[in-house]
Amino acid sequence: MKKNGSAIYEFMRVHVPEEDILLNEPMYKHTTFRVGGEARCLIRISEYRQLVKIIPYLKEVEVPYFILGNGSNLLVGDKGYEGVILQIGSRMNDIKAEGDCIRAGAGALLSQIARFAQESGLTGFEFASGIPGTIGGGVVMNAGAYGGEMKQVVKEVTVLSEQGEVLIISGDDMEFGYRTSIIKRRPFVVLEVLIQLQPGDKEEISQCMEELAGKRREKQPLEFASAGSTFKRPEGYFAGKLIMDAGLRGYSIGGAKVSEKHCGFVVNTGNATAADVAEVIWEVQEKVKDKFGVALETEVIFLGDF
Repeated sequence: MKKNGSAIYEFMRVHVPEEDILLNEPMYKHTTFRVGGEARCLIRISEYRQLVKIIPYLKEVEVPYFILGNGSNLLVGDKGYEGVILQIGSRMNDIKAEGDCIRAGAGALLSQIARFAQESGLTGFEFASGIPGTIGGGVVMNAGAYGGEMKQVVKEVTVLSEQGEVLIISGDDMEFGYRTSIIKRRPFVVLEVLIQLQPGDKEEISQCMEELAGKRREKQPLEFASAGSTFKRPEGYFAGKLIMDAGLRGYSIGGAKVSEKHCGFVVNTGNATAADVAEVIWEVQEKVKDKFGVALETEVIFLGDF
């Protein structure tokens, strides 16, 4: 963002309140890993019309940008990010019922939507109740847990193209796969999601969510900052078991560690740097590949300079 920085800032001020333009913003405040250097500019987005102006402009002036939700699968380098972070969060999180469907803004947390569905007597979204992300991010990566995933419930997704055009993509056209979607491969920004659920009993839905929450507390290292499951499941294997069998349970560098509770999680024990986390991830990948010939792919996105 150093190139034409003042001109870019002045453009942003025209379309975004000044208090929502944060310069040199520490990214540890915006990721669940609680690590990361400064973003040169972070903009808190309040409505899609701001994105309609900003994204085509950034493309025109060739400034990189990154769409941030809850930061739950993101590792930002200690040296920060030179581009613009566009944060879609609590200001774009409206949730409303439409018959057996729920329409949610991209910044709505999956946990909020799951609770809203329960209160509305709608079942089918319980699996997402403990996933620590927004529905925008959840759709991009086809988030899932406990046998459920976004592709099972998404009816349509409203997106913004880099040219500033608002499009609606049906669930069937989202090209959902394991932790991927068409949006992983094309420069769309999720604005809104319509999910299709079914009528259900409120008490049964609540009980199911409580049972899943109990399983998470029992099996996942929720007491530490992390990005959730660090690695994708390799075909025919379980990442956590491979890591454990490679003798890496508890393996640590600085303040980052392979969780002893669940080896599929790399956690921040309290004073990790982004470099610590990255080095643990890379070491795990190397040792598992050497021992078992399996390449572990991360669910975590690496952003910026390490």
